[in-house]
Amino acid sequence: MSSLSLDPESARLGKTLLAGALELRSRAFKMILCLFGAFLVLLPFADQIFQIVADPIMRSMPEGSSLISKQVASPFLTPLRATFWVALFGSMPLLLYHIWKLIDAWTPASKRRVALPFIAASATLFYVGVAFAFFVILPIVFKFFATRELADVKVMTDINAFLSFTLGMVFAFGIAFQMPIVIIIIVWTGLVSRRALKNARPYVFLAVFVIGAILTPPDLFSQTLLAVPMYLLYELALLVCARFLPDR
Repeated sequence: MSSLSLDPESARLGKTLLAGALELRSRAFKMILCLFGAFLVLLPFADQIFQIVADPIMRSMPEGSSLISKQVASPFLTPLRATFWVALFGSMPLLLYHIWKLIDAWTPASKRRVALPFIAASATLFYVGVAFAFFVILPIVFKFFATRELADVKVMTDINAFLSFTLGMVFAFGIAFQMPIVIIIIVWTGLVSRRALKNARPYVFLAVFVIGAILTPPDLFSQTLLAVPMYLLYELALLVCARFLPDR
């Protein structure tokens, strides 16, 4: 019987793929350990963490109102859920570090110097968006809903519904604040020219207010609080593109 053998190029490719798979598994395992470790460190303070997360709504609720629990296990599980998400946000720098190491291993040397600034800028903008939502938008949102009382109706918000709403809002703002990264990438790759983006300013201005209307309560002030920063970030991205990226 004739023996089968791989040519040198195929063998080298196979070794590269195997090394990449092993590196991916190693980094994924380390990311899980980082997240699990942060969660365990914060676990004894789960009740205090939930109180901090619930502070914006508690300060906005009418006198005599309170959060309620509709499910038997919610008083136990909801603080754990809040602690997990706080651990995720807190361990994000370590998680991004391992993602960067993966990119560093797989990216050509000529592109590595670009990847790290993008990751750092994206993480910074995400944290800014989360902080903006938690400290500015959520108190306004909860105040708006708290003032929309009906006659003989007492406001008592379920803790699970509150936490889901809060997480959705902060995550949405964190994603919305990624606009400069998206703009810079599409200009850098040549998908859209900077000139075309400049000409699209009126449509972008309208779009950010539509996004603000979707993500915030139906009042002009809350919509503006999201739309104006998003549009300013858009203009900032255009300035960065004009300074460092020529049109393609």
